[in-house]
Amino acid sequence: MTRCLVFVLCVLLGPSGCGKSTLLRVIAGLETPSEGRVLIKGRDVTDVPPGDRDLAMVFQSYAIYPHMTAFEKIAFPLKVRKTPKAEMRDRVYRVARLLHLEDLLERRPHQLSGGERQRVAMGRAIVRNPTVFLFDEPLSNLEAKLRIAMRMEIAQLHRSLGFTIIYFTHDQVEAMTLADRIAVLDRGAIQQIDTPQGLYHHPANVMVAQFIGMPAMNLIPGRLERAAGRAMFRSNSMNVEVLEARHYGEVYLGVRPEHIDVRSPGTCSGRVDFIEDTGADLYALVTIEGNERLVVRLPPSVRVRTGETISLMLDPTRVHVFPPDES
Repeated sequence: MTRCLVFVLCVLLGPSGCGKSTLLRVIAGLETPSEGRVLIKGRDVTDVPPGDRDLAMVFQSYAIYPHMTAFEKIAFPLKVRKTPKAEMRDRVYRVARLLHLEDLLERRPHQLSGGERQRVAMGRAIVRNPTVFLFDEPLSNLEAKLRIAMRMEIAQLHRSLGFTIIYFTHDQVEAMTLADRIAVLDRGAIQQIDTPQGLYHHPANVMVAQFIGMPAMNLIPGRLERAAGRAMFRSNSMNVEVLEARHYGEVYLGVRPEHIDVRSPGTCSGRVDFIEDTGADLYALVTIEGNERLVVRLPPSVRVRTGETISLMLDPTRVHVFPPDES
């Protein structure tokens, strides 16, 4: 039987205080887990010192010494390991070509931009050729345009070099655009592990549904009941048939803004309180009966005004039902 080695870019995503930093320290060996084990390529490293785990870290703060040139900084891990000078030079220049740093190797940190410093920090990690890379919110200090460019570079490097990355962030856009798999954390526990599309279209609970997606999924409190052989969601403002029902009684009905149609007779109607035009998309904040509010993505062909009453149709094939204990 042929065995296939798969290199993954896994993103650990969650709000502040969810446990990302603690988990990173456990994987790196800086903290001892209270239970469970840490395995790297099948090897139990739970009690192995950090320096012997064959990991490399890329930090949010770059961690670049001001007195070193870019070449010296990238070469530093090899120098510590007493790598022969000729081999060290070859490996540094190979990494520099990958990161487009060939012309910047003699510069010191004050002569580099934020993006160039981050690439130097990445080069310092890559030159070691470790088993696993840990990226600790590496793009947080960069301005928006540069973050997009660096995301593309990290994704391309992952594809071309084929190494495994565990990437820690609170930015869901970073997670969705970079990851092969995402683990969503909250209050110290993993809520769901899936592909980006799996998380978006099939959230496991209310936390994931609201954290993944911009704008967040709409949630409406109500009851799910059985009537005439059908599962019906009822709230103060609407009755909606649910095609796949696992929970009855008090529930939340979830629906994404793009799964609400405003062009046909609807499930309910509401008043447009606010319109947000992002250029690519148009969103309306609509108040329906019972003072419930829904965010609706408007198609380009529909033009509405603030204060106007519009009809809303929820797509029954795209709604989600969550029990209250999952909120």
